[in-house]
Amino acid sequence: MHDDRKLVEARLERVLRERVRPAVHPATTPLSVEIWSTDGEPVPVAEGLVAPTRPIAPGTPWGTPWGTSWFKVTGTVPAEWAGRTVEAVLDLGFTPRTPGFQCEGLVHLPDGTPVKGLHPRNAYVRVGAPVAGGERVHWRIEAASNPDLEADGVPFRPTPMGDRATAGDAPQYVLGEMRLAVFDETVWNLVMDLEVLGELMAELPVDGARRWEILRAVGRALDAIDLQDVNGTARAARGELAGVLATPAAATAHRVSAVGHAHIDSAWLWPLRETVRKVARTASNMTALLDEEPDFVFAMSQAQQYAWLKEHRPEVYARVKKAVADGRFVPAGGMWVESDTNMPGSEAMARQFVHGKRFFLEEFGVESDEAWLPDTFGFAAGLPQIIRAAGSRRLLTQKISWSRTNDFPHHTFSWEGIDGTRVFTHFPPVDSYNCEMTGRQIAHAARNFKEKGVATRSLAPTGYGDGGGGTTREMVAKAARMRDLEGAATVEWETPADFFAKAEAEYPDPPVWVGELYLELHRATLTSQAQTKRGNRRGESLLTEAELWAATAAARTGFRYPYEELDRIWKTVLLHQFHDILPGSSIAWVHREARATYARLAEELEAIITGAQRALAGEGTRELVFNPAPHARGGVPAGGAAPFDGQGDKAVPTPRDGGGYVLDNGMLRIEIDGRGLVVSAYDRIAGREAIAPGQAANLLQLHPDFPNQWDAWDVDAFYRNAGRDLTDVAGLSVAGGAVRVERAFGASRVVQLLSVPISAKRLDIDTEVDWHETEKFLKLAFPLDVKADRYASETQFGHVYRPTHQNTSWEWAKFEACNHRFVHVDEPGWGAAVVNDATYGHDVTRTVRGDGGTTTTVRASLLRAPRYPDPETDQGTHRFRHALVPGATVGDAVREGHRANLPERRVTGGAAEIAPLVTVDNDAVVVSAVKLADDRGGDLVVRVYEAHGGRARATLRADGFDTARAVLTDLLERPDTDAEPPARADGGLVLALRPFQMVTLRLPRV
Repeated sequence: MHDDRKLVEARLERVLRERVRPAVHPATTPLSVEIWSTDGEPVPVAEGLVAPTRPIAPGTPWGTPWGTSWFKVTGTVPAEWAGRTVEAVLDLGFTPRTPGFQCEGLVHLPDGTPVKGLHPRNAYVRVGAPVAGGERVHWRIEAASNPDLEADGVPFRPTPMGDRATAGDAPQYVLGEMRLAVFDETVWNLVMDLEVLGELMAELPVDGARRWEILRAVGRALDAIDLQDVNGTARAARGELAGVLATPAAATAHRVSAVGHAHIDSAWLWPLRETVRKVARTASNMTALLDEEPDFVFAMSQAQQYAWLKEHRPEVYARVKKAVADGRFVPAGGMWVESDTNMPGSEAMARQFVHGKRFFLEEFGVESDEAWLPDTFGFAAGLPQIIRAAGSRRLLTQKISWSRTNDFPHHTFSWEGIDGTRVFTHFPPVDSYNCEMTGRQIAHAARNFKEKGVATRSLAPTGYGDGGGGTTREMVAKAARMRDLEGAATVEWETPADFFAKAEAEYPDPPVWVGELYLELHRATLTSQAQTKRGNRRGESLLTEAELWAATAAARTGFRYPYEELDRIWKTVLLHQFHDILPGSSIAWVHREARATYARLAEELEAIITGAQRALAGEGTRELVFNPAPHARGGVPAGGAAPFDGQGDKAVPTPRDGGGYVLDNGMLRIEIDGRGLVVSAYDRIAGREAIAPGQAANLLQLHPDFPNQWDAWDVDAFYRNAGRDLTDVAGLSVAGGAVRVERAFGASRVVQLLSVPISAKRLDIDTEVDWHETEKFLKLAFPLDVKADRYASETQFGHVYRPTHQNTSWEWAKFEACNHRFVHVDEPGWGAAVVNDATYGHDVTRTVRGDGGTTTTVRASLLRAPRYPDPETDQGTHRFRHALVPGATVGDAVREGHRANLPERRVTGGAAEIAPLVTVDNDAVVVSAVKLADDRGGDLVVRVYEAHGGRARATLRADGFDTARAVLTDLLERPDTDAEPPARADGGLVLALRPFQMVTLRLPRV
């Protein structure tokens, strides 16, 4: 034979497209279709099943944006099809686009029993195999006409379709053919044979014998096909391929553990309510496929999504529970949602695992051993300790492969967090969490795998996500052919636990990566949708405060501890930490609802806090201050109230020579010039100026912001090449003990209040921005006279250090990073902190001045104005609170960061003073949670961590609780049998903590 390989490949592609694939369904007959539509919210299934319908023909437009239509589909299997396999092929108007981003449907029997989901690459419903002929077909399809936000093929174009309020009512889809069809399994298998071999052939070396062996076999198979009688000759064509498909893989072949998967964003280009239905469709699909394919295994993460099924589609949930019990539908990850991990605070990140793992344990008796976060935008360095403390020890993600600057050096490794905790980590080298089991993808995984020679296996999450229905029968068929096939990696369906066990066994001493797993992409998610981020921060703070005061009041007054309310609110806040909600990368509808939700939750939490504090204060007329602000010394308080002493006053502004004002409390002197800029922040105690010579702090800077891609997600480094300082002042005055600065720029206005407390070495800056810019980036700059080669930014249960220099591409790539409540810079003997109450994104840079000194500039990121996917992102009024703390140690930064997020509360009552329920005698040990145990047994749960980055010894006391019977627990409040019990002394617990160590204690009532 002398067939040119390119001719054979081209011939294969055309014969498949034009002859073989169409022959899978050699005979068809139309179904009768009727429709009923609602433009409002989805109706209950029972209502949709009986809704009055009208006939609709193929080619008819249907479906307003975000609407729901119920199709009635009926027909009869022709008698002459008896003995054959028959299925329906139902085209709702699908486009060639990826599943999950267009219309979707869920097929029901007339009694409401769900059958399976419909998607563009999974549009069949089996009728019988074989049929008797004459069977009556009757289905009801709940179809969602979700708009394709990229339907014109141009991604990231601003669109009004992201909110029902602006999407209009034009039909989104045109009904396709709805037909019964004979399914020729032999032809379908021929398609699978040819696709697998063709894809494998394309990946093999051009001059390799195996490629030519496959090429010749494919050529013979194509010769065996009668193009006028594909169905009659398919078996003979398959026979020509049997030999090359039976050749076993080499012993050294890479091993791929496939796990069925359907990465479903809990919100993104659709609202939360639509995700409820996406999950039901996908779970219906996957439980059906599990029944058909005995080797197949499917994994689904996000306890919230299971909870939605339980609440909204109990009949689907029952099928899931059975499949879980059979060990084939795997609850993965153990988190409430696949959250962002950069921005959630310490307690919120812990509670993601608490609520996720507890749900899986209570509902299924299953405890996941891995964190499953394939799509999260980078991973904070505090996460390994949290994973371990939750009883897990592994992590899977794929997202770091999206980094644009540096190629991460490992696929399997040990990740070490800030406290020294390590977790076994795997990045699938297939570089996708939606693997389609193509030969190209499997070959890429084998070539790409960086641990060759010391490890042999990787994992491939396989299936269409985002409502795309999960794994398909075609993917399962391809995996079966690659189970043991020469030239390909071997593929086997396995659970995540089985994969990790084998990977750890063969690679017991993997390389170690220390510190955060920074994604060199999507950095703007730390700033986009500022009100969503403020709502999250406020929700976290109010929740921990509500737990503290409710526990204190319950222990001392009999106040009813609001278990149910706190559980529900925590889960709602955790849901909104999903990695496309909190990062600000969802459609307008999602963020509009998030703002309303946060406001409602804040109102509920404020009521809980007020009720508990009033119970503690009792009856009387004395004014008590709860959460009294720590002053120049003292750690982070864990509750308590004292009579108001009037020390909340501010230093009185006085005129400054040359214009402006001075704020001076004897510890700190602030000079504000006529432009409203801080030109001096003099630490009187240290005799040290904080502001770099000739520079000004409280400087707002405006940059153009038009990234190359991913508008809401990305800010590209070139944004720094242009921009302007906002130094024009529209008003400068004194207002209530503060200096009031007004500015106007573009279509926006800013009002700032600058003040210095009487008894704290701190400059408070309250900023209100009425923001109406487009594609701009607003920063707040503090150029500090500090020679800092690195800086600290708070993360979960500690802080992480990052270099201020750009010696390598790794440092350069971190030009925008995350902090929680503070950023701290220092040189030996003196430092400064910038704290905040709602922002996360920031940058820190350094320059050497002409005088030889070094300026380290800290800039907080305030606002952006991207136009996709929400064209009105951040338009409106925003409030921020920052503080500059000259002379600050890390401990001062920790304390002031807490203060900025914990408001003083004044309550009238009769108590002389309310002592804290829990006290710790070392400022380095921070109490992050005080609550009653979730099992409602009345025990007190206290979580503390070492916050300064050194070893700490502290005595913890809890009023009314028995320290002698205290036990260390994991995050789920279960005794930690491996931990050394805490020592007791003087009626307290003596804790010896390593740097950044977090511990949870459970104390019974006395």
